[in-house]
Amino acid sequence: MKHGMNWFAHPYRSFGKRLLDLCVSVPTLLAVVPLFAAIAAAIKLTSRGPVFFVQERLGRDGQTFRTFKFRTMTDRQRTSHQEIFGKADEVTAVGFWLRRFKLDELPQLWNIVNGDMSLVGPRPALPAQLAEYTEHARRRLMVRPGLTGLAQVHGNIFLTWPERWVYDAEYVSRVSLALDVWIIGRTVAVVALGEERFLKKPTPPDEQAARRAA
Repeated sequence: MKHGMNWFAHPYRSFGKRLLDLCVSVPTLLAVVPLFAAIAAAIKLTSRGPVFFVQERLGRDGQTFRTFKFRTMTDRQRTSHQEIFGKADEVTAVGFWLRRFKLDELPQLWNIVNGDMSLVGPRPALPAQLAEYTEHARRRLMVRPGLTGLAQVHGNIFLTWPERWVYDAEYVSRVSLALDVWIIGRTVAVVALGEERFLKKPTPPDEQAARRAA
């Protein structure tokens, strides 16, 4: 799938966004090396299994890439890909806190440096979800997936996938430096206070179209 946008007509979209990604992710990645070591030690000392969880995800234009996260679950093989909430049996004691404060996502800074992801964008989905995408949902593939995004600061796991796709499509239409900075700032508040406090259901696409036509 190719992006249907004239990216060179939008300096931030064409190169400014990537520049911001590198200016933030490279020094941050270097600065958190001691934290990475501490987290890795805590994972290994408290549960069996590898330090990192590696998984194929969908990137821009539907291309797949490998994402990296700190392992937060037991090493028992899972038979489904259902989302995990709170203190589920499959989540380790250390993993619960890593998930609560989003520290398990920190290795994805490498994905950003590598160009697979961006600081802000739709969260990378599993390739199997592509079969469920509507034409509206496919818009999320027009940009690099992000460490955080518009859906993540409006409820994230408390939203259904179609509701997240509405926010993702809205983000693709509104990409700008101001919006990215706002999302990054709001993400800090979400991590500190919890996702549920920021839950806001999106306006369905048909209602959005009706409002624009009015």
